Amino acid sequence: MHIHEVRTDKKRYLPLLLLADEQESMIDRYLDRGRLFVLENGGVKTVCVVTDEGNGVAEVKNLATAPDAQRQGYGRAMLDFVAAGCRPSHTILQVGTGDSPLTLPFYEKCGFRRSHIVKNFFTDHYDHPIYEGGRQLIDMIYLRKPL
Repeated sequence: MHIHEVRTDKKRYLPLLLLADEQESMIDRYLDRGRLFVLENGGVKTVCVVTDEGNGVAEVKNLATAPDAQRQGYGRAMLDFVAAGCRPSHTILQVGTGDSPLTLPFYEKCGFRRSHIVKNFFTDHYDHPIYEGGRQLIDMIYLRKPL
């Protein structure tokens, strides 16, 4: 398993990024200013975009694992890698996600705790309804992990 940063031609990973954020215009809002990390193990398994939000906060804007590689520890390995890399310059790692029975438990198992909610984020910022785990995403749930 190998994780590396991609600094150019980040859009070549768009198909995988769209698994975690299904509207390209939203990805465009953070992809250029974020750091893109790719985990490979006999091919690309997981991608992650992390941004510096100021005041010691780093934010996971996108974390996606290829469907055939899910539930094999790649997402957690990526989060551990990102947390270790952010630790020297940041005190908090945060992530915003929908109220999904698929993603919230994953982040909580990785040591994140609920922080705050941005009401109507998905309905206000996306041009179509987003569903995950059979539930429409409306509010953005932020979780934080001290580094």
